[in-house]
Amino acid sequence: MVGVYFSGTGNTKYCIEKFLKAFEGSARALPIEDPAATDAVKNTDEIVFAYPVQYSNLPKIVRDFIKLNRGIWRGKRIFIIATMGLFSGDGAGCSARLFKKYGAKVIGGLHLKMPDCIGDSKLLKKPLDKNRELIKQAEEKIVKAADNIKSGKYPKEGLGFFYHVAGLFGQRLYFPNKTKKYYDGVKADGDKCVACGLCASVCPMKNIRIEGGKVIFNGKCTMCYRCFSNCPQKAITIIGKQVYEQSKTEKYIDVGNV
Repeated sequence: MVGVYFSGTGNTKYCIEKFLKAFEGSARALPIEDPAATDAVKNTDEIVFAYPVQYSNLPKIVRDFIKLNRGIWRGKRIFIIATMGLFSGDGAGCSARLFKKYGAKVIGGLHLKMPDCIGDSKLLKKPLDKNRELIKQAEEKIVKAADNIKSGKYPKEGLGFFYHVAGLFGQRLYFPNKTKKYYDGVKADGDKCVACGLCASVCPMKNIRIEGGKVIFNGKCTMCYRCFSNCPQKAITIIGKQVYEQSKTEKYIDVGNV
């Protein structure tokens, strides 16, 4: 078994590594940006595939990865982990339908509620103790799922007709185009930005460059919030206009429990 994932602020990376450790005792997981990820899929029959849900849908970068590599999924057994800040309906089902289209067998799905990473919106903000409790609950759910799978009982969260309907009416019908195209509304406050280049170094889309002492965005943002959450000057906004909180997962983890 190999883990393949996309993670913005660290939620999904944390969850897939916890799952693999609980299931196999190791945490062999590769981000989709790593060229070795596709080779790992080709050489493995069983895959754990994980990603964050955006607007009850797949992030554009994840959908593109699945489609561009359509030839490697045939015959693979895939267990899907979807992380979210709110109920998503069929978060796992969004990729499951694509995987099935390309010949894979989806063997289960797991939904994990984690701290919200949309730091320029107040909507889902929670105090530190509540976010730590979310992570603790996710960890317990991961261990339980891993134990059940060892007994042959795969969770099926996000899969099936009723989950699909819940996803449609939960958010997707109201935000139909949010993740179908890359986003071009990222901004950097020129009074705060010092053009350090950290945002460019963490962007999975190579969407950011430093030119003439200014940050330039190239219109290909996948809304992962890496640049936002790593900016030392809190100069970047994505869908909102103000930085309320930089929500990197490491901020909420109990170090003694890692």
